Amino acid sequence: MAKPHHKPATRKPRADAQRNRERILEVAKEAFTRSGGEVSLDDIAKRAKVGPGTLYRHFPTRGALLEAVYRTEVEKLALAHHEYARTMPPVEALRAWMFHFVDYIATKQVIAPALNSLIMDTSVLYESSGALIKGAVSALVQRAIKSGDVRLDLDPIDYLRALVGVSNVASAPNWPESAKRLVDILISGSRPEPAAKTRVKSES
Repeated sequence: MAKPHHKPATRKPRADAQRNRERILEVAKEAFTRSGGEVSLDDIAKRAKVGPGTLYRHFPTRGALLEAVYRTEVEKLALAHHEYARTMPPVEALRAWMFHFVDYIATKQVIAPALNSLIMDTSVLYESSGALIKGAVSALVQRAIKSGDVRLDLDPIDYLRALVGVSNVASAPNWPESAKRLVDILISGSRPEPAAKTRVKSES
């Protein structure tokens, strides 16, 4: 009688291998942000305290490493809204997340040219990241609307458009500081009239 065939279980990455991968990504983000897409991969391996073979085993090409850095930053940004919403009042959570979004834009501005040159089609990558980001800010805005802290007619994407617009026209290296000041202006302008705020709270 033939023995039943058992499909081998998918092996989870070892803890040390996962730590190596995370350390490589963190060092790579700092290196790419500081020096652009042409930074030495061997130098990244050295700073991450791993051998070149370990780096190339996780990320066989420069494009694969850049894409992983970008995806990781998007995932951190998208997931951060859960932590902010859990630990902060609605408006403060929204404000903290938008500050995080400014930092994400700054990183993307540096690595996007290299991504575009090394990856044949970035449209799917950017489309999926855009959906994650829009979902996060929409959840935070809806929470602030429900608490009566921002206007009912606020479009969450308007926040993103304003901050991306500032980054696109800014030439000074300190534009993120200006963008973060804009966050407070945007939130102040989003406050409802006192009567409207009272109405929202009475309906909730």
